[in-house]
Amino acid sequence: MVTYFRVGFKVSERRACEVAGAPRSSRRYQSQARDQTALRLRLRDLAGARVRYGYRRLHILLQWEGWPINHKRVYRLYRQEGLSLRHKRKKKRVSAPRAPLPPAQRPNQRWSMDFMADRLADGRRPGPLR
Repeated sequence: MVTYFRVGFKVSERRACEVAGAPRSSRRYQSQARDQTALRLRLRDLAGARVRYGYRRLHILLQWEGWPINHKRVYRLYRQEGLSLRHKRKKKRVSAPRAPLPPAQRPNQRWSMDFMADRLADGRRPGPLR
């Protein structure tokens, strides 16, 4: 926005920032971040070689190699690179096939209980047990 105002209306940076509602300090901000490409490549190599290691273990390996880095930066780069642990799904064990129950031949041969909605035969709710 500020550049648009400066070029389009030929106004000063101060005026353009005031109109856009942007602080001048953010306009003039220069990032102090160092280049992380070497670290990113090493993190990718380690994660590729050891697929069962998460960012915490990779952080320890990087420290052993002499990288002066904290765990928060390792986590941020780990997520930005799209790395994550591969979660193995448990294999579903097939139990013995269930045979359907034969139909009841006479009254009171098979009983079942429904604990979610308890009703009496006439539809009323049962009272508290005493």
